[in-house]
Amino acid sequence: MDRELHWLIGGVVAVLLVSTVVGQVLKRRARTDASRETVANLNARITAWWAMVAVFAVASLTGGIGSIVLFALLSFLALREFVTLSPTARADHRALTWSFFVVIPVQYLLVGIEWYGLFSILIPVYVFLLLAARLVLAGDTDRFLERVATIQWGLMACVYCVSYAPALLLLDVEGYDSGTGKLLLFLVIVVQASDVLQYSWGKLVGHRPIAPGVSPNKTWEGFLGGVACATLLGAALWWVTPFSPPAAAGLALLIALAGFAGGRGVKDFGTLLPGHGGVLDRIDSLLFAAPLFFHLTRFIY
Repeated sequence: MDRELHWLIGGVVAVLLVSTVVGQVLKRRARTDASRETVANLNARITAWWAMVAVFAVASLTGGIGSIVLFALLSFLALREFVTLSPTARADHRALTWSFFVVIPVQYLLVGIEWYGLFSILIPVYVFLLLAARLVLAGDTDRFLERVATIQWGLMACVYCVSYAPALLLLDVEGYDSGTGKLLLFLVIVVQASDVLQYSWGKLVGHRPIAPGVSPNKTWEGFLGGVACATLLGAALWWVTPFSPPAAAGLALLIALAGFAGGRGVKDFGTLLPGHGGVLDRIDSLLFAAPLFFHLTRFIY
């Protein structure tokens, strides 16, 4: 039972309580249809965050196994959403079955037993080659490159990249117990806070869209304000990490930028989480941030 972890989870709950009160006040003060729609979306996001934080807190407090099971389930749901909206054929079903019921469990088992050597290359090397061979043996070569690339990228994004989040628990940092889950919580808080703050800053002062054709609601003002605030938040949370305040700020900046890059173009993949879309919509910011944060921490510390 780690006191710092409890303080961290308690702080997140306190922020959600304040957000809930603010959301209800804004709901009563909204006068126009546009403002009511914005506030309704905000309150839906807050409600979904309560559920997500509750699940994540239980996983964190149960130790490494709880976090590994949670992220394995998230990978399963995210890959399911990805495949649902991707171009696949009937001949791909066997390869997809292996992806869901063999590759995902094995990948997270390797995380659990701390076999970093195989965990880091299983999907990008062995599974990539086996998938291509399996689709060739299925006998359907129509749109072969498109189909195999779709399944490979789905596994890379939804399973391989996401599995680096619970893999933070196996890092061996001198003088620091990574198994408590505080590094994982630091990553999730900074990445998700950056996403929320970019949304908030964009709604308040955003005018110039970054990529209108991909994500019209993302503005330069929201991006800069959100990333800056997330960097300051990371620096303020240095006490739950093995980093100094400047190092925590630098890493927070990098993972906020990586989170922004991972979140482009992955929208409306599902409706499981009100106000957020599907599971893949919610974890898209972790896709690039988790591997980057893991390797930077591993190589430097």
